[in-house]
Amino acid sequence: MTSTAKAITPERASIFEERKDQIHRVGEADFSMACNRDSLAGAVSQRACVFCGSRVVLYPIADALHLVHGPIGCAAYTWDIRGALSSGPELHRLSFSTDLQELDVVFGGEKKLAKALDELITRYSPKAAFVYSTCIVGLIGDDLQAVCKAASARHGIPVIPVQSEGFKGNKREGYMAACKAMRTLVGTGDVSGISPLSVNIMGDFNLAGETWIIKDYLTRMGIEVVAGITGDGRVDDLRRAHGASLNLVQCSGSTQDLAKMMRDDFGIPFVRVSWIGIEDVAESLYAVAEHFELTRPDLAAGPNGGLVERTAQIVREELASLMPKLAEYRRDLEGKRAAVYVGGSFKAFSLVKAFRHLGMEVVIVGSQTGTEEEYKELAAICAPGTIVVDDANPLELSAFIKEKDVDIFVGGVKERPIAFKLGVGFCDHNHERKIALEGFVGMLNFAKEVHASVMSPIWRFVPRREMGLNVSDASTATGVEV
Repeated sequence: MTSTAKAITPERASIFEERKDQIHRVGEADFSMACNRDSLAGAVSQRACVFCGSRVVLYPIADALHLVHGPIGCAAYTWDIRGALSSGPELHRLSFSTDLQELDVVFGGEKKLAKALDELITRYSPKAAFVYSTCIVGLIGDDLQAVCKAASARHGIPVIPVQSEGFKGNKREGYMAACKAMRTLVGTGDVSGISPLSVNIMGDFNLAGETWIIKDYLTRMGIEVVAGITGDGRVDDLRRAHGASLNLVQCSGSTQDLAKMMRDDFGIPFVRVSWIGIEDVAESLYAVAEHFELTRPDLAAGPNGGLVERTAQIVREELASLMPKLAEYRRDLEGKRAAVYVGGSFKAFSLVKAFRHLGMEVVIVGSQTGTEEEYKELAAICAPGTIVVDDANPLELSAFIKEKDVDIFVGGVKERPIAFKLGVGFCDHNHERKIALEGFVGMLNFAKEVHASVMSPIWRFVPRREMGLNVSDASTATGVEV
């Protein structure tokens, strides 16, 4: 028995009037988007606060103490907030808070902070300590700078205030606060012995060990990695990061400000890279090789050919293994639709390209912290009708997903409930994930996850699609009689 239900014709989603200029539909008008503005009050933005942005960047520094100065609720964003792995110490995996109470708000929390620092530094012997200021600390006026300076003098390690009061702006402001904190360390270490063919990996946070994947490619090319900023990060590596010859900046929002500081202060150039998707990984590796062949041709040559030739060999080897496996997944995924909403817009570029390798079309794409220039470039590589959105909220995302009838939603922990409530497959591409999605092997992992989610038979039974399901389809999908 087959269903006679009519096909559903999605209606165009309605949005808040005040948000219209932060949403663009490709091909319907000349490009124009407002962005990097405060979230609309009451819209329940998917963005995070300044404190969150700073924690995201600094958290993976594994041998540092991370102390949240504020109410215990803010410390909810400390416990294992990322799948950031360490090859050694794991002090970053512990949660510490001064747990400010009502009396602390009235009389101040400086003494409590000083006592906490004394206790924790004595017990854990960190290489440095980051102290995060929260909203309430900014309101009551605790002198974070003075307390940290005194603690540093007492214990002989850097105790660095992170001015990350959540109300000061959005997540992007938190990135800047983190970069300013790290800048106090950069330039204080010994750079002797660093190779002229050396880089810092910036904006990668070693989620599920991804920094190690990229480091392996670079090592095979003959490039030394001085510091992971901040994936698998170490305080001493940050101190000597100014000895590298080139900075590789992946997440343009999170660490590009530090790269600019290092360019201005130490003359270190930086290039924007992406370690997500086939083209972008290959192009990033070639960009590194070409930079050193131009700047240090005397060192780029070797017994097995020049740096570009060695890079090409690595790319060929990786693709020879990857492409046949991708073809198997593409057979099932051809023509499916995807929605992408991520923290930084630069990642969205790579995901659009990655989905094309799977034969899928991205029909909704957006980010929390993109710039107008980035969104314009993003719109240029998307198909007509694609919705480009800045700083979305659950209402908009839900409406757009239903309008475009997508098969999978790529996002983070806050987007997961939206997808599942609407009966849509989900892929976690944010900081909580435990599966590596960068590099060539990451592309294969991504394809596996997308395929498993999109092709799951469970989606045939969700309300938005059950009207089109017939009995024979259900039997085939589940392997049981219906």
